[in-house]
Amino acid sequence: MNRRIAAAAITALILGLTACNGSDEVTTKPNDTTPAAAPSKADKPSPKPKAKKAAGIGDSITVTGSEDGEKLDVTVKKVVDPARSSEDVFGPEDGKRWVAVQFELTNTGTAVYSDSPSNGTQVADSDGQRFGPTFADVTAGPSMTSDAQVPPGEKALGYIVFEVPKASKIVTVQFTMNSGYADQTAQWKIS
Repeated sequence: MNRRIAAAAITALILGLTACNGSDEVTTKPNDTTPAAAPSKADKPSPKPKAKKAAGIGDSITVTGSEDGEKLDVTVKKVVDPARSSEDVFGPEDGKRWVAVQFELTNTGTAVYSDSPSNGTQVADSDGQRFGPTFADVTAGPSMTSDAQVPPGEKALGYIVFEVPKASKIVTVQFTMNSGYADQTAQWKIS
């Protein structure tokens, strides 16, 4: 009887680990640019390292795409809230406002990054409501291209605009490669 219980426990553990080893990884920590020190035999064990802070405006997060060689360092450079339309006759709907997020996408992979970057973005408010992008030009600066073709080592920079309710407090921004279908999602806290 004990062997059956032990076998069932091991099977449950293996199934649980397999279920946790899937996709939908959300990366919220900025890239660590501090070089690691070589371990020394004379070094005493150090206390536990402090947890890395969540990524914020100005931090870069590395994400990979679905295809071999697809890799980006993604940085949220600026957030403009509220953002103003660059056209006099076009603006957010009544009861809503625009939030513009400036992304910098640096291709650190070996393949050309070919995508519509806005398709893989969203913002979330403090109530958990999520909002996708809208096509708009704002006075803050140039829009992100809708057809990025970024060779390895090069960058794309531009604003992506989101239409949100006036009362919403936007707290996070997310970016996922492959029009939102890649396994990794980068997330920044913005307030």
